[in-house]
Amino acid sequence: MKTIVLGGGVIGVATAFYLRQHGCEVTVIEREPDVALSTSFGNAGVIAPGYVTPWAAPGMPAKILKYLFKPNSPLIFRPTLEPAQWRWIARWLRECDLERFRINKRRMQRIAYYSRDCLHEFRARYPFDYGRSQGYLQLFRSEYDLELAQPALAVLRDAGIVHREIDAAQCVEIEPGLRWARKAPLAGLYLPDDEAGDCARFTRELRAVCERIGVRFRFDTRVTALDVQGGVARGVRIESEGEGESEGKREGRRGPGLLMADAIVIALGVESAALLAPLGVKVPLYPVKGYSATLPVTDDEKAPRAALMDESLKTAITRFGNHLRVAGTAELGNGRNTLREQALQTLMSVLDDWFPHAANPTSAHFWVGRRPMMPDGAPLLGASGVDNLWLNLGHGSTGWAMSMGSGQVVADLIARREPGIDLDGLTLARYRK
Repeated sequence: MKTIVLGGGVIGVATAFYLRQHGCEVTVIEREPDVALSTSFGNAGVIAPGYVTPWAAPGMPAKILKYLFKPNSPLIFRPTLEPAQWRWIARWLRECDLERFRINKRRMQRIAYYSRDCLHEFRARYPFDYGRSQGYLQLFRSEYDLELAQPALAVLRDAGIVHREIDAAQCVEIEPGLRWARKAPLAGLYLPDDEAGDCARFTRELRAVCERIGVRFRFDTRVTALDVQGGVARGVRIESEGEGESEGKREGRRGPGLLMADAIVIALGVESAALLAPLGVKVPLYPVKGYSATLPVTDDEKAPRAALMDESLKTAITRFGNHLRVAGTAELGNGRNTLREQALQTLMSVLDDWFPHAANPTSAHFWVGRRPMMPDGAPLLGASGVDNLWLNLGHGSTGWAMSMGSGQVVADLIARREPGIDLDGLTLARYRK
């Protein structure tokens, strides 16, 4: 079967890998010159299925209002006249209901745990280094934030997920670098089975594995439209600056073209909705910008060992070998990938609060990317409603945590195999009820 995967982020490359495992002829199309140069490039790197959480949560609207006008805010809201923004916000507000939160969180955990199993199986077959660390520590600054976390903690308890609710001293036992924090945390939540790793580095290594088993990559290639006839997707219309093959060759082919396929997977992140809309496939996807800073460690003793989350400011600090990644802030309403000083100051302030002597802030490399968010948090996997056209999108800020499982699920469906998990609530059908 000839298949095309649109998107060279971790979601698309994982899908390509599993399609090839099923014997498909696979081509990945990516507009950048390499894989993992967009949303997959600078994310937090956390693989925490135990604590994947919808942004739509009880108390979140009030928390947003509380922080909205503070200088160190986890949210930047830029209202626009765009109807799509307000439709998305209205849907998101409905999902902040407690019962909806529980349903959405369980859906996200289902695919995230399956994805972690897929990752571990893959890693056993193809071992390589991508800055992996074990354990995930969540820090609470105040009683207010601890109270807001109670619904999520209840889901952890009900699901029997291994976790420890700990005090400040125990937080320091797990992360000794917190001894130099400017203020001790009020409390913490530790998930020993969760992990972290450099998503971009992993995706580049995964690309190399894919190339060895026969997957082709076309870089510097923009998708302009899908070719659909009689309700059946037949191909992809592209604009190419040149065909960047797996070996890095340029064949000099320029201009428009049409690539035919038996199956097409949409894994284009925030670009997916615009590509699907002309076909009548409506997905409530909206770009929420996220920021990160990457810094070399200057004092190993005073730096974190693994991954942490400042729950109050929704900012993660992750250790990748000799580097730290600080990631967070949600900016709604500005689709351009421009660095905003307010967001960068929040990142560096969080690092300075918890690990003030771990790295030199003047050496920080900053990044901004658009995360493809669904109002309820869970991704869209599987059939699109157009024959031969499949969805693997809407993972938001947890794409890395869900990538391998999502790729396996979609590849199984295309190959007409039974997926390894129940897909209830993870398909487009949840928006058509």
